[in-house]
Amino acid sequence: MPVTIELPHVGESVVEGTIGKWLKKPGDMVQRYEPLVEVITDKVTMEVPSPVTGALLRVLAEEGETIPMGAPIAEMESDEAPPATPPAPTPELISMGSQDSATQAPATQAAPIQSSPQRSVGTTGYLVKNTAPVGPTGGGPVEEAPPEFVPEDAPEFAQPAAAPVSQGVRLSPAVRRLVKEHGIEIGQVQGTGMGGRITRDDVLKYIESGPKPAAAAPVAARPAAPVPASQPQEDEEYVPLTPIRRMIAEAMVRSITEIPHAWSSIEVDVSGLVSFRAQIRHGFQERECVELTYLPFIMKAVVESLKEHRTLNASWGGDKIILKNRINLGIAVAANEGLIVPVIHDADRMSIAGLARALSDVAQRARQRKLTLVDVQGGTFTLNNTGALGSTVSQPIINPPQAGIMTTEAIVKRPVVRDDAIAIRSMMNLCLSFDHRINDGAESSGFLQAVKARLEAIGPETSIY
Repeated sequence: MPVTIELPHVGESVVEGTIGKWLKKPGDMVQRYEPLVEVITDKVTMEVPSPVTGALLRVLAEEGETIPMGAPIAEMESDEAPPATPPAPTPELISMGSQDSATQAPATQAAPIQSSPQRSVGTTGYLVKNTAPVGPTGGGPVEEAPPEFVPEDAPEFAQPAAAPVSQGVRLSPAVRRLVKEHGIEIGQVQGTGMGGRITRDDVLKYIESGPKPAAAAPVAARPAAPVPASQPQEDEEYVPLTPIRRMIAEAMVRSITEIPHAWSSIEVDVSGLVSFRAQIRHGFQERECVELTYLPFIMKAVVESLKEHRTLNASWGGDKIILKNRINLGIAVAANEGLIVPVIHDADRMSIAGLARALSDVAQRARQRKLTLVDVQGGTFTLNNTGALGSTVSQPIINPPQAGIMTTEAIVKRPVVRDDAIAIRSMMNLCLSFDHRINDGAESSGFLQAVKARLEAIGPETSIY
């Protein structure tokens, strides 16, 4: 009997996916739990396993096509009924870009990094491979209104007024967005997808071909976006966008377009922190088998300050500000595949030693490609250590729907005035980008001053347990 395979839901923050690669072709025999297709989302890349054993009859979504979660992607001929619960996956990370910080070629945060109820990875039925970004900026999950789902038997679908669409045409959210942004009359686009469906590539090719402007276009209409040359010039080279890179780009544009960013920076005297860490780092590593970096001290100062300044641990709700009761700290991690922003959940309940262990764990699993979907979801604030790259000042991009992202810059020794005398001190800049709809300068500066006070108070009396 025919069995319809659907794109599995992987969490409330992931509303659509792009077909990256079909691992089987029509006519192939597929065993239950055998990988069937690779799907790319703004959080992870996953191999979707077959829920039944049978022959693949046809694919309903072509490679490169973006469709909503839950939409049908293939049909199989099988004597088995699909299980009520999809097969549990074995997680494995491949790559992730932040969306968590523009300062390190962010992903999605990724990256579109989110603060929504978490679902068990074991109920989604896919093999997890991370793809996106922290960030910033982010890497964390992005919480946005999910696109309306169009049932397979729906006769038609109304497009936004800004993008006239022929009746009876069904479009994926990504295609719908492109059509709206470029003011395209969808009837002029030739679909090459299954059953004549219009894909993202069809719209991009239409844009690149330089379509004639609609005759009824109003005089005051916004100028059309510049059309890229179809062929590179002699002194140019074109690098095709991967689905991951395209998602990162779109997430970053959405962050800057939708969130009114404001930026503030403050310098901190971390001489006490530098001295204290130097005294205890070797003993700590022998006891814990974990490197004690500066970051766990900063993480502790951040989460304690977020308790006092709750509007930095929040998100915009349209007609309200949503304060988060949990502090889930997204941390930018540089991996071979790009910037990854795993989340340390309930970071405010951990000691400095506990944060060091948690940081070491997620960083190691990120570099070993072993992060799960849960590891990159639920972030409420993002911290990015751009100082590790030698940066002294940066302006990160917020990871929606978070209210802020902070970078820690390089620790540099320089002369400063202390008690009317010049002294050589270890100085570090903290740079905060914040959502100006939620916070003003007073709140952001109060938060930075709280972090500064805690960092400058670190010394021999500081407890790390």
